[in-house]
Amino acid sequence: MIEFSHIDIVHEEKVLIAYLNRPKKANALNRGLWFEIEKLANWVNESPDIRVLILAGNGNHFTSGIDFSLIQEMSSQFQKKPQGIRQEWLYREIRKLQDAFSALETCSKPVLAAIHGSCIGGGVDLISACDMRYSTEDARFCVKEIDLAIVADIGTIQRLPTIIGEGMARELTLTARPFSGQEAKEMKLVNRTYPSKEEMMDEVKKIAQCIAEKSPISVRNTKRTFVYGRDHSVQEGLEQVARLNAGILFSADSIEAMTSMMQKKKPSFLDS
Repeated sequence: MIEFSHIDIVHEEKVLIAYLNRPKKANALNRGLWFEIEKLANWVNESPDIRVLILAGNGNHFTSGIDFSLIQEMSSQFQKKPQGIRQEWLYREIRKLQDAFSALETCSKPVLAAIHGSCIGGGVDLISACDMRYSTEDARFCVKEIDLAIVADIGTIQRLPTIIGEGMARELTLTARPFSGQEAKEMKLVNRTYPSKEEMMDEVKKIAQCIAEKSPISVRNTKRTFVYGRDHSVQEGLEQVARLNAGILFSADSIEAMTSMMQKKKPSFLDS
């Protein structure tokens, strides 16, 4: 079992639940937690016995966003760099931060975000890279970066418009106004809302377990097709999925699914 310093993990059958675990700091994203998220995504991607990842938070909040200690650390290092390479160094640092959250999107397993309390700034970047999002009714969201006089640069601007529409994404990004879980549901940022964290976790686990019972190769390639389709034309997407299905249409999983359907029994798929 891989070890984490800032993430608690619980393995329930084929589902891994990962809790951001800095509750005394409202799960603020310091350097350690930030890059453990990338480590988590890569581990899940390479683990055949994990079919779905749920990302949640310990304590009273999902995450309050970037920890100012990380900003101060980067500022200090920036000032120490020679004048000619400061911007190049900072560019590389930003790209590393981006890649850490993008690992959730490139992970072949579905990632479900279960959000309660605050989900601020970098937290919105984080959940935007997940496949599905669920929250409590009283969760509080905010795209905060513009209040820090910076551009949201970890994925919100690139991913949020395809989730909630460009007009609303622009409004939230340019105003930094907070919004509730209920409004997040209305704009389709989250699929469902729940009265309490406990009820949310119970229901999200059920959704995750349902996905985990499906063919792993089919689930992986369905996620891959969604991500590919976002960035390509319809015709390119059709070409891509035709090539994928040409490789898996008569696989062992496909035969098991069809046979089980005819025999009216539950299919059983091997980890892969």
